[in-house]
This record gives sequence, C-alpha cells and structure tokens, in this order.
Amino acid sequence: MANISVNTSLLNDSYVDPSQAEYRRYVSFIMHVVTYIIICIGLPLTLMAIYALYSQVQGGLQNVFITSHLLFLFLYFPQVKNGHVAPIYIINLFISDLIQLCCLIAWESKPEEQMITNTVGRTYIWGVLTSIGFMVCISLERYLVIAHPLWYRFRRTIRISVAVCVVVWIISLVLSFTVFPWVTRFVARIILSIFFIIPFPLFIFFLVGTLRALSTSVSVPSDEKQRIVAILVLVLLIYTLLFLPYIFVITVGIYSYDDTLRLLSLMFVRLSPLADLLLYVFIKKETFGKLWTSVCCCRKENNDTNNTNTINLDHM
Repeated sequence: MANISVNTSLLNDSYVDPSQAEYRRYVSFIMHVVTYIIICIGLPLTLMAIYALYSQVQGGLQNVFITSHLLFLFLYFPQVKNGHVAPIYIINLFISDLIQLCCLIAWESKPEEQMITNTVGRTYIWGVLTSIGFMVCISLERYLVIAHPLWYRFRRTIRISVAVCVVVWIISLVLSFTVFPWVTRFVARIILSIFFIIPFPLFIFFLVGTLRALSTSVSVPSDEKQRIVAILVLVLLIYTLLFLPYIFVITVGIYSYDDTLRLLSLMFVRLSPLADLLLYVFIKKETFGKLWTSVCCCRKENNDTNNTNTINLDHM
C-alpha cells in the first residue's frame, strides 16, 4: 500500500523538497491563487459549454434528467444527428475537464484523510488521461473529414463514436485506479510518459495530412475546411504548450530535483481545462464564422491602411 500515496502525487503539487520550506510556501501560495482562478473561470464556462453542446446534439432532449452521460448517449444515440459526431467527443472532453476541476476543488479543501487524498489524485489523473484521449479522437475525426471524406461519410456511425468514448474512459480508468496505484513510481512514470508522448506525433500527422489533402478535397466547403484546420492547429498548440513541459519533466528524469520546472509543468497541465474551452469557439459554426469574419475585416482594414499610406508617400 506504500506505493499508493506516492503514485497519486504524479500530477499533484504535494511532493516538494522539505529543505526548501520558504520557497515552497511562496510557490504554494502562487499555485493556490492560480488554481482558484482556474476553478472560478473554468467551472461555470465548462458547465455552460456542456449544456450548450448537449442542446445542440440532442435537440429537444436537453430537459431529460441525466444520471450518466455515457448511459445517456447509449439510450438516445439513434436520435443524435450524424453531423454531430465531433460534438460528442468534445462533450466528453469537457466532462473530463469537469472532473479535473472538481479534483482541484477537493485538493484546495485539503482533506485530512489520506484515502480521500489518494482517491482525488487517482481521479485527477483519470481526468487528464481521458482528456488527452478525446483530444486525439477530435483530431482524428477532423482529419478523416478532409483526408478520407467518402470513408468517413459512409462508415462513421454514432455507435462507433459511443464505443470509442467508452473505450477511452475505460482505458484511462484502468490505468489510474488499477495500474498506477500498484506499480513503483519509476514504472508509473514510464507508463505515463508513453501515454503522453504518443499523441504528439499523431497530432502532427493529422495536421500535416489534412493540409496535404485540402487541395484535393472537393466535398467539404471552404469554410468547413478553415474550421477543421483551426481545430487541428488549436489542439496541437494546446498539447505543445501545456503538456509537453510535463512530458519533458517526467521523461528526462528531473522530476525529483528540479522543483521549479516540475511545478510550472504541473500548473500548465492544470490550465488545460481553460484552453480546451477554446475548442467550443471553433466547433460552433456561427461563432467561428463571426470570428473569421472579424479577422478578415481587420486584415482588410490593415491592407487598406497600408495602401493609403503608400499612395500618400508616393505623392509627397
């Protein structure tokens, strides 16, 4: 049982060198403040995004009492439109982010019982691993829309999407509550490193493959292509900026003695629920259209201003 208390600190900020008491208090205060900000902003926005996407996917079923979102999808998937496969993955991503935010709330309440602390730690790891899995699902689904549109149109079904969601949740659950608590810290770091590293080349492959297939894809509208590329770029940026530092820390093996880098990498991982909310902007066609129009208008105004300045300089 000794390994349990150690392994639940893989994504926690409680494992700090005791010889740096003053530094620990200072950094702990900053992390608490940032964590409170993440919770206060992320929790209501995530709940609103989940409700909005459920309303989009299910139409008139949003008033049904839901006890389990997976059970909900199994019971009502015949009524889900085929055009809403991507929102299903994003809904699951937001629910995994919600789990992370709830675990942060539990950590900030500082439970006294060790069993509660261990359970919260395992649950948080479960949420993080699940969110990574659904980020891969979102990128893969967007890649298939562009690179293999015919296969995607005739082979993709809601049953397959729901089955993928269940597999992602189960694999992350098994790793968090069955594997990590009973292996040594070194083995847990190796497994976690592999799980974190594999998605990164996949994100790059999906983005590059999508960009290459854009010129030959004629079945997808131009605005949809822009939205798909934006989602892939955003997922890659989120993973690069927020997860790669933690991957570097646990892979290189400086987890135990470079305290500054370790704490920064943990804080970046905690910021991921806020970053995931940006996907809601790009998955909504209306919101993305307004954003893209605003960017194009700003670019046009800048070009007009530059052309006017050039003409004025020519007349001087």
